[in-house]
This record gives sequence, C-alpha cells and structure tokens, in this order.
Amino acid sequence: MSVIDLGGTVETWLRAPVRPARVHVVNLEEHPPQSPDWIRAEYGDACDLPKDLLDCGDYDLVYSNSVLEHVGGHAQRNRFADAVHALAPRHWVQTPYRYFPIEPHWLFPGFQILPVNARAQLARYWPLAHSRAGSTEEGLRSVLSTELISRSEMKFYFPDSRVISEHMAGLVKSLIAVKTS
Repeated sequence: MSVIDLGGTVETWLRAPVRPARVHVVNLEEHPPQSPDWIRAEYGDACDLPKDLLDCGDYDLVYSNSVLEHVGGHAQRNRFADAVHALAPRHWVQTPYRYFPIEPHWLFPGFQILPVNARAQLARYWPLAHSRAGSTEEGLRSVLSTELISRSEMKFYFPDSRVISEHMAGLVKSLIAVKTS
C-alpha cells in the first residue's frame, strides 16, 4: 500500500506497528535529513499541494491525524478536504471533537468555548499546555491556529465518508472520517 500522510512525521511511521510499502509525508515542519527508502518526506502545505502531486494517482490511502483543526478556518478546511479527495480513493482523517469537555492541546476544561483573550492568557500560563506561549501575541497566534471541528463540519468536508467517533470515558473525544473505497 502507498500512503500519503498530510501533516505527519517520519518518526511516527518509524514507530508505527504497521509498515506500508511506501509512505509520503507532507508537513510544514522540517523533516530529518535521512529517512528509510520507503519514506519520502517533504516540506509542504496540505491545503496548497502542487497540481502534479494532486493528479499523480500514486496513493492508495490518505492518512491525517490531528491536522484538520490547524489548517485555518472553513476555506482552508475545504481545500484540505479537496486535497484528501483528490489524492487517493481511501482516507483516514482524524481530528479532536469540538464538544469533548477537555480541549486536547491545552488540557483545560472548556478551553475551546472561552473568549479568545482568555484562551490567549491561559496559553501563556496554563502548566499543562502542549507548548506554552511566551507572550500574549504568541498566545493569540496559537489559539487562533487551533479550531476544533464538530460532527456536522466533518460530514460536510467528507460527505462520502463514514464518520466514526472515538470515545473516552463514554464521551466522544475525536472524529475520524473513513473512506474505504
């Protein structure tokens, strides 16, 4: 199987319990200079992929884990979903659920429903944040670059997919859009 991972890392695939024949990782973060020959890693924006990549037809599966909430608003999420649909006949796209009581990036109850300024301040001082902001401006940038998704939005972006719920403590924690053919 040939997999394209939008927003993933080489390290994730090196630790994975399964190994596809080929993996192509596209991310806005730097990749290690050396990768095994079965992994191709490149710098790129999943919402603005080159046409030759979108049209190549080389992939069996698009995989994306916890990226959709970071691409930036409805228009960008639409572009991301369009890329997923163009790249392969199958996909597995996971994102945290907007209405889970604990926001997963800051591990703070109800963080996602607080006013933006309150979230920016918490991003600076909350000790359990994934990465704490050094300034209010950095906190705002971090908060505004994370937008959790609802079930209705997930179904809108992936209308031909089955939307599966991942649960924690009996509550929906994340959503996965799955298309198997």
